[in-house]
Amino acid sequence: MAANTKFELKMGAATREAFGKALVELGKQNKDVVVCDADLSKSTMVHWFAKEFPDRFFSCGIAEAHMVALGAGLAASGKIPFVASFSAFVVNKGFEQMRVTIAYPNTNVKVVGTHSGISIGEDGPSQMSIEDLALATSLPGFVVFSPADEVAMSAFVKIAAEHDGPVFLRAGRVKVPVVYGPDQKFEIGKAIQLTEGNDITLMAHGLMVAESIRAAEILEGEGIHARVIDFPTIKPLDVEAVAKAARETGAIVVSEEHLVDGGLGVKVAQAAAQTAPCLMEFVGVENTYAESGTPEELLQKYGLTAANVVTAAKRALARKR
Repeated sequence: MAANTKFELKMGAATREAFGKALVELGKQNKDVVVCDADLSKSTMVHWFAKEFPDRFFSCGIAEAHMVALGAGLAASGKIPFVASFSAFVVNKGFEQMRVTIAYPNTNVKVVGTHSGISIGEDGPSQMSIEDLALATSLPGFVVFSPADEVAMSAFVKIAAEHDGPVFLRAGRVKVPVVYGPDQKFEIGKAIQLTEGNDITLMAHGLMVAESIRAAEILEGEGIHARVIDFPTIKPLDVEAVAKAARETGAIVVSEEHLVDGGLGVKVAQAAAQTAPCLMEFVGVENTYAESGTPEELLQKYGLTAANVVTAAKRALARKR
């Protein structure tokens, strides 16, 4: 897709909603799919699954660690469990169980963290997960997904179920623009290039993919041709895509709704250092927890907008020159 092609970024569903709907469809196709919940089914959208398949839905109460361990037990019994809660709860409270009962024995559990990042909004920092990707990718054997829109999320729910092994799937609370058409193909470990451009590469995941597309359009208006690449798989990383972009554009900006410490940016920098070192800039949450506010206010205050991506790109290009 040419850099001067304008995306029609129409607002779609939240990725948590897409997850809930895709899970019901998956349940219809595979009777071994089961769901574990920690008293947040109406927020994570697994209540739709509970309504359709009450005998395959396990309510654990406010006990995330127990929920994760129960999921591991169900996996050991031949089921395909999806254990879901807010990212801040399932990862932080359930991390030991993710490590000991899922990662170490390599059990076939799908951990789903919704309400990720700071765009959860008014619920405040105690419920904002900005370190979940750092923790999930640190676990050996885990595959980690962060889809950009409802189309990608629906696909990755199915891919997660088909994959034999631990998965962490990241979802958000707010509605996000639709980036992909219904025929888009997704694969584990494969990045997707959305625009052409040889001046700089904008890499992102989750809701920052749409912001990176908007940033590329702004840069195009100034005669700067930006390549946009979505990394829906954080682990395993598409190292080939990183190396190719680094060699061909010589500058990279990584944007994410996550701490810059330990997120996609760190993985990309490591891959570039090992293959094709280049100039890099990072857009993300900078060594702080956010406040309570509307999603729009928070994304603006903490620098997670297209304008921030543009500024970072211009910094990188100035250093490149």
